[in-house]
Amino acid sequence: MIRIVLCLLLLCFYSIAKAQTSTDSIQRLDEVVLSDVKLKRYNEGYKLTVLNDSILRKNGNSLTDVLRFNSNIYFKENGYGMVSSASFRGTNASQTAVIWNGININSPLLGQVDFNTISSANYNSISIRSGGGSVQYGSGAIGGSVHLSNDSDFTKHINHRLQLGYGSYETENASYNLSFGNNKWSGSAGVSYINTENDYRILGTDEKNENGAFNNLDLNFNLGYVLSQKDVLKVYHQNFRSDRAFSSTLLAPSNSKYETEDYRSMLEWAHVSDNFTSSLKAVHLLEKFKYFENKDLNNYSEGQAETWLIKHHYKRNLSKQMALSVITDYSYITAEGNSYVDPKRSAFSATAIFNHQFSTRFRYNLNIRKDVISDFKSPLVFAGDLSYKVAESYMLKFNASKNFRVPTFNDLYWNPGGNLDLEPEESFQFDLGHQLEILKSLQLKLNTFYIETSDLIQWRPNTETNYWNPVNIANAKHYGLEVELGYIKKIKAHNFNLVTIYSYTETEDVEKNQPLYYVPLHKANIALSYNFKSFTAYYQHLFTGEVDIIGSSLNGYDVGNIGCSYELNKSGKLNYILDLKVNNIYNTYYENVALRPMPNRNFNIKLTLKF
Repeated sequence: MIRIVLCLLLLCFYSIAKAQTSTDSIQRLDEVVLSDVKLKRYNEGYKLTVLNDSILRKNGNSLTDVLRFNSNIYFKENGYGMVSSASFRGTNASQTAVIWNGININSPLLGQVDFNTISSANYNSISIRSGGGSVQYGSGAIGGSVHLSNDSDFTKHINHRLQLGYGSYETENASYNLSFGNNKWSGSAGVSYINTENDYRILGTDEKNENGAFNNLDLNFNLGYVLSQKDVLKVYHQNFRSDRAFSSTLLAPSNSKYETEDYRSMLEWAHVSDNFTSSLKAVHLLEKFKYFENKDLNNYSEGQAETWLIKHHYKRNLSKQMALSVITDYSYITAEGNSYVDPKRSAFSATAIFNHQFSTRFRYNLNIRKDVISDFKSPLVFAGDLSYKVAESYMLKFNASKNFRVPTFNDLYWNPGGNLDLEPEESFQFDLGHQLEILKSLQLKLNTFYIETSDLIQWRPNTETNYWNPVNIANAKHYGLEVELGYIKKIKAHNFNLVTIYSYTETEDVEKNQPLYYVPLHKANIALSYNFKSFTAYYQHLFTGEVDIIGSSLNGYDVGNIGCSYELNKSGKLNYILDLKVNNIYNTYYENVALRPMPNRNFNIKLTLKF
């Protein structure tokens, strides 16, 4: 494996050595500095939703809150602020990939990401890519992927933003963000903290959520330096710490808690010339957890997983219309804990991406990827996508792909119960999209999709051993449609913005000939905002339809948020923004009171200083 790493480094140095002298400006480098260039360059046939800074600030700092009200993704929470798992187009939590500045950060232990352990406050933008992405982003990108980006700005500037907030249930939150730059340096730093008793009243009862307190701390630091007119060096670091008591239900009292720590660090060297670009990344990921069955005692179970990764992306322009990219990476993963015997995994992958702008109207991409993994065989995966501009206001998009998900360390090595004979999950899918824009004020997106997955990994009881074991047993089908409608209207100084999102998702467990659990048939979002000079008001509404669970079903529910803000001294050097927000202004039912209690109302007031 050392030879593989050396080959990657030599390839990078060779690419740089072939560069010719050029007077390219810093603006030319900006494209390469972006950590997830694949998301922007090879996405013609995919549905991509970008949540900008203004949208992120309307919701809480939790990534769950942001995506729940601004995407088609359905979330399951074990109580507000507790473990949060995603269902993207009806797939399970391990089939949604989370990409941090171009790197897949799904847990090697569980195969998924707890969306309540990521703060949205420290990212420039968050993007949602619908459809299979295993070729570019690796294991787990079956239903779709969520991308967290820290972009670089090499213009001369220095900006500060301080937010202080207080809400119901003794909720205190604060965040600070710094951004600075000039023609040589670009940097950003952020800290986000929330502490809450979270003792809301359980719906339909006089009882409170007595074991729901939590506090989260998120630290983020990014720095970029221009080495030359062709080279940029960037450093990323993110640290998240959480201490959460696990909420009770009416049927199962709890006195447990869960402590987590996540560390993510990356060093990136990007180079650009007239005919090619090269990016080399060295990454370190570390996740730790401690679980206390009784938080009052010092007895706990613990575990951790550590990942070392080196990744090289080489792109060569074959002509003005065609480009070929080769991506290689090598990773080494270890884990330890009470239920593991020091498992290890090494993996090498090679990806080729061909991009062709056939004409001003027609573009397409062809992708292929092969992984070589130490503890099992992985399939060859591929993808293709295209976009065709039928008319000035109408775009047709299509993508098809084969994707995969590797068994996690828990699946393979958990003691007792792990299964070393598991095979990776495989998935075939296609997506047809229509994008219509009328007079630049009305935009409509319509997507239909079909996903068929085989060798799904499920944990099932074993009557011979009396343990639960993971097995490749289930096949599943997912199909449906998604509709997004955006409307912008300006009347003199009055600005109106309406966004509606609707998804219809059918699922089938082929073996049992029944729908999959925890997948709503209908989900809809509505967001309406109004702005007049320094005043802004907005309303967000979420409807989630009935959800099947084992032996029963959960009623559908409606949740609404309403808020307003006023910006003082808008044109001055120091700006004050006062926000007042009411969460969940009415709630007909949040899933089932015996299973997922949620607050009736949550009042928040927030002061933002920008200077």
